[in-house]
Amino acid sequence: MALNAGSHNTTGEKTGPVTGPPPAPADHVKTALLEGAHNDGTGQHAGGQDGGNKDEPQKVKSEKELERERKKAEKDAKFKAKKAAQASASKDTAKGPAKEKKPKAEKEVLPEYVEETPKGEKKILKDLDDVFHKAYIPKVVESAWYDWWEQEGFFKPELKDGKVKEAGKFVIPIPPPNVTGKLHCGHALATALQDVLIRWHRMQGYTTLYVPGCDHAGISTQSVVENMLWRREKKTRYDLGRPKFLETTMEWKNEYHANINKVLKRLGGSFDWTREAFTMDANLSKAVTETFVRMHEEGLIYRSNRLVNWCTKLNTALSNLEVDNKELTGRTLLDVPGYERKVEFGVITHFKYPIDGTDEFIEVATTRVETMLGDSAIAVNPNDERYAHLVGKKARHPFIDRLMPIVADDYVDKDFGTGAVKITPAHDPNDFNLGKRHNLEFINILNDDGTLNQNVGEKFQGQKRFDARYTVTEELTKLGLFVKKEDNPMKVPLCNKSKDVIEPLMKPQWWMKMKSLAEPAIKAVRDGDIVISPATQEKVYFHWMENINDWCLSRQLWWGHQIPAYFVHIEGENGDRTENDLWVTGRTEEEAHKKAEAKFPGKKLSLSRDEDVLDTWFSSGLWPFSTLGWPNETEDLKNLFPTSVLETGWDILFFWVARMIMFSLHLTGKIPFKEVYCHSLIRDNEGRKMSKSLGNVIDPIDIMEGITLQQLNDKLKVGNLDPKEFKTAEKYQKTSFPQGIPECGADALRMALVGYTTGGGDISFDVSVIHGYRRFCNKIYQATKYVLGRLGDFTPRASIIKSGKESLPEKWILHKLAIASKLINERLKQREFSNATQVAYKYFYNFLCDVYIENSKAIFEDGTEEEKESAKQTLYTAIEGGLLMIHPFMPFLTEELWQRLPRREGDKTRSITVATYPQYIKEFDDETAEAEYELLVDTSQAIRSVTAEYGFKDGNVFVQPLDDTTHKVLTSPTSLPSLRSLGGKFNPLITILSPSDPAPTGCAVHSVGSQATVFLDIKGKIDIEKEIAKAKDRLAKANEAAEKQKKVMGIEGWEEKVSEAVKETERERLRAVELEARNWGASIGQFERLKIEN
Repeated sequence: MALNAGSHNTTGEKTGPVTGPPPAPADHVKTALLEGAHNDGTGQHAGGQDGGNKDEPQKVKSEKELERERKKAEKDAKFKAKKAAQASASKDTAKGPAKEKKPKAEKEVLPEYVEETPKGEKKILKDLDDVFHKAYIPKVVESAWYDWWEQEGFFKPELKDGKVKEAGKFVIPIPPPNVTGKLHCGHALATALQDVLIRWHRMQGYTTLYVPGCDHAGISTQSVVENMLWRREKKTRYDLGRPKFLETTMEWKNEYHANINKVLKRLGGSFDWTREAFTMDANLSKAVTETFVRMHEEGLIYRSNRLVNWCTKLNTALSNLEVDNKELTGRTLLDVPGYERKVEFGVITHFKYPIDGTDEFIEVATTRVETMLGDSAIAVNPNDERYAHLVGKKARHPFIDRLMPIVADDYVDKDFGTGAVKITPAHDPNDFNLGKRHNLEFINILNDDGTLNQNVGEKFQGQKRFDARYTVTEELTKLGLFVKKEDNPMKVPLCNKSKDVIEPLMKPQWWMKMKSLAEPAIKAVRDGDIVISPATQEKVYFHWMENINDWCLSRQLWWGHQIPAYFVHIEGENGDRTENDLWVTGRTEEEAHKKAEAKFPGKKLSLSRDEDVLDTWFSSGLWPFSTLGWPNETEDLKNLFPTSVLETGWDILFFWVARMIMFSLHLTGKIPFKEVYCHSLIRDNEGRKMSKSLGNVIDPIDIMEGITLQQLNDKLKVGNLDPKEFKTAEKYQKTSFPQGIPECGADALRMALVGYTTGGGDISFDVSVIHGYRRFCNKIYQATKYVLGRLGDFTPRASIIKSGKESLPEKWILHKLAIASKLINERLKQREFSNATQVAYKYFYNFLCDVYIENSKAIFEDGTEEEKESAKQTLYTAIEGGLLMIHPFMPFLTEELWQRLPRREGDKTRSITVATYPQYIKEFDDETAEAEYELLVDTSQAIRSVTAEYGFKDGNVFVQPLDDTTHKVLTSPTSLPSLRSLGGKFNPLITILSPSDPAPTGCAVHSVGSQATVFLDIKGKIDIEKEIAKAKDRLAKANEAAEKQKKVMGIEGWEEKVSEAVKETERERLRAVELEARNWGASIGQFERLKIEN
């Protein structure tokens, strides 16, 4: 894109005034050259001529003669070079010392930018000749605006007479980030997508609300704070006591909460901060209590002693989400917290139990041999004849005085292993269910800290569970009961916070019945009341919901919502705390006491509150409506609920999204949102999952503001990585960011992340792509500067309408604006985010900058005053529409530039955030103008391509229309100046032929679709053999690419599965490679003829 003379320079380089005129076009661009004689250059001969008598026969030289001439020429060349060097030295001596080569001007290093605008006030816009504004600098452009937006209340939901606006409402509650540390690029992706939708709807006239907030993240936060306490003070939470520990955690939360909000604002998220929520706020805590008590009263919440995922390091039960399954292919030694030596996993141990009263044995196998201390039975398949005679008998435990029944159950696979299975009901989920069916004894062998308890006998009591793994094997060997040990592929469940191995453990906990809650939630999605996209995630949702299990609600933590349940102590009785009937719930302790008195009339009793807290997902499940005031009947709940879209990662679809749907339907009778959009997960540029240990977790602040490699390394050092992990992470950073990360800004980061979002697989994240969008930001910035320089003292028309006097290029760009507006609205509505960014990018970069702005130069240079005024009006409409179109993606840059544009007559809009989003204007839709001007654009591109291919900046170009309609367009008075203006740095002499003229010879060829052919005269200017070889190679590659493209489009179901936007993109690729193949084929033909002529 050619710009104002003061617009091209990079940061720090001297620039001219922005209002100065652009460079004058070359004379032959300004005036249409109707014809010109073609003369050979001095000393050149036309193709087929050799400069002598063409009729005189030539002598054919022998190989020896040719070799002698070659050596003579080389010798002569060396002699001449030597003489030239001597002559040059002689001249230098006579003239004095050689003139020093002027060193390259160093880039001016700018001082640190300081924003002068007082916080909350509208930004002070400096002159574009200011040292910080000559070129695009993200931190300069993005400063001050957010505070003003927030101060002015642009992000608050706008109501009309207390009701939502006529267009409707659009509400998104943020998926609350855990208040445990810094946000990562996954959060940046979510914020970008959500804010694009919010800003787009706000500009369409909707009442919009983007609800901010954070999650208390019970286990994550408590784990981090406990580790911090130990590192700093060598204290545990028990040393502080519960009140002081909660106070310390809240202080820590406040610090990190502020950091999270700072990043969200830096990203440009248009949140209404007056409605910010935190899951442990007073009202949200009230919502949690109300929900628990109400659902306990309804019998949906109950207490039971069942198996849970137990982390012995953190001493709490965990949800499945907090457990990572490590895949092992065989014997593996793993580090386990609390053990000095590594522990063996990935093996299966075979041993024998003696059958009581006989000489027989029964062989079993297990991957957790230490759990045999809790075995209470052996199970076989009822159809297994090998063990039929043993069913009903008992096996004797070798270490404990315990007889274990041998039971028959269809659960056992008789063809797997020995066909006999040891049963440990208290420590295995499958065994638990079998134990219930056969009324077996449930023997817990573990203390909460992972040591063995009194149920294992004196020999093993007090041992750590994985120490017992070895001692049990040793004792079995001594007794002759050990059989063998083999490699065994398996999954090892690990706590994703402590990395401890999870232990299934019997614990009295609070549970929620899920089947009856799941049914209406399934129906809501099946009936289309809630749409989940991409559609593939619906299947995942249904599978989980249709196989749902009861939910363990209890967590043995201090940080979180303490469960509003009270154990009833009846005087004179020893109540069992696992008994559901001895518990009552209450919104207050007073209410709970009244319930207890009513339940146990006449009894003297006292209450003690359950010390456990609720699973974090319990409060998160209430998020869409608790943030709007529920359980209170608020205006927000009345006007803004249900919300519109829940945008989140697919990995928490069932852990969070499904629970929100179930809670909302049950508690409010309404769906919580109408749509769930699941974005992809971000991986690094090598396709690996983001992990601190790999060093590939990138802080979005580092991308927005830039960071050196050394600073990246320094951040690793404070990240508590072990030495091995540190080396891996450091190596990744050095390889991926050898120069650090350049400053990209929030706008470029947002646009890139949205551009990545295709609705398909995971995202391979590459910082270089984001830096590419930073260059796009610069293109927008410089283009707008050029437009401002051209507009001068100008008042745009009050309405976005045509005058009726627009030139062909003007009609074309207005048509492109109308079509782009139509497409981008459609793409955003269909959640085709990547395609939406492509529409905006193509309109601004390709159509507006590369074509229309280039064309406008000739009009501003040589047009009449009327033509210039019309061009200004069109240029204003085009740039205004482009900035408005891009605003949801790039809010800071567009606000900075939009504020510099003159306002339309009568337009009082204060900010682009509340301006009107571009809509399709039928009056601008002009397919005829598009076709005519596209012909000029395509012809110009063909001229540029063919001249660039051979390195010509000038020369003779012939354009031959293939039909009369094309000829008419190309020979119109404005066409030739347009072609030359669009030619940019290429300035060939262009001749328009008629369809009936003979095709030129000795030319390289470039087709303009099926409408015209461009010929570049290359006679005497190229090495024909070399060019033929190159052209054949290019032709082969183009044909290969075309075949590959056809295969992609020919895949079964492609037409049905792929969106129209993607189809058009793929078809365009095929057209492009087929056209390229035709061009090379035609050029080869020309070269071959030229070769014959020579």
